[in-house]
Amino acid sequence: MNMGVNMTKEELFKKLKEYTYQLLKEHNLLEEVVSINAKGLSKEEAIGRTKRKDYPILTGKEVMMCATLDGVKGQAFTAYPSQFQGTMKELLDIDLATDEYGRGLFIAALNALSAKLGIVDRTVHCKNAGPEECAIKLREYLNQNFRIKKIALVGYQPAMIHSLASTYLLRVLDLNQKNIGTEIEGIRIEDGNRDFVEVIEWAELILCTGSTLCNGTIVDYLKLDKRVLFYGTTLAGAAPCLLAERVCFTEESCI
Repeated sequence: MNMGVNMTKEELFKKLKEYTYQLLKEHNLLEEVVSINAKGLSKEEAIGRTKRKDYPILTGKEVMMCATLDGVKGQAFTAYPSQFQGTMKELLDIDLATDEYGRGLFIAALNALSAKLGIVDRTVHCKNAGPEECAIKLREYLNQNFRIKKIALVGYQPAMIHSLASTYLLRVLDLNQKNIGTEIEGIRIEDGNRDFVEVIEWAELILCTGSTLCNGTIVDYLKLDKRVLFYGTTLAGAAPCLLAERVCFTEESCI
């Protein structure tokens, strides 16, 4: 259950850095070398060959960052791709509150680190038919665990929209101006800034993309007094630190 934690973006990223430092120190991994690749990761490498062609990573809005730490992978979606090879300790020098390129690097590396230590799993995005299968599994999970009718979906996820719209009253928030105002499955995509308060007050449950961690808007959802489920791989490593409730149904291996 979301605890309604109110913090600024600066406090959020300070907390994440302190958490990561303690993990690295405890396991003597400060000098461990991590390799992070974004520009070299093609769309097919990131998500495979999907039936749907309207996922954000395929339409050019987002890029997949992939960090490899001692053979273990951690991925994160970001609009600010970059590459890095160096120690985990060097990543701690990044000003996460202001450096959007460095932030994606850090989050991907934290996911790889957390998977390596066995703290979390499902740190690699599903491919091919995976996104649509995950959307079906999400709907089944909600049917089994929640007695709700109204869901706010944060983030443009066409497979999820298709799956959830068949069962629930659904409203969708997004920040991409190319998506706002368009319709999918008869549902109009609403403005994540302008329509935020109205949609959140309307919803009984919020399904929020973990990619909000990369742009810092996650602080708006951590402070809510409503149930928030964060979905996907991006938030994997940060979820235990932030006490964020995460759901992910990918079966991809992090090795």
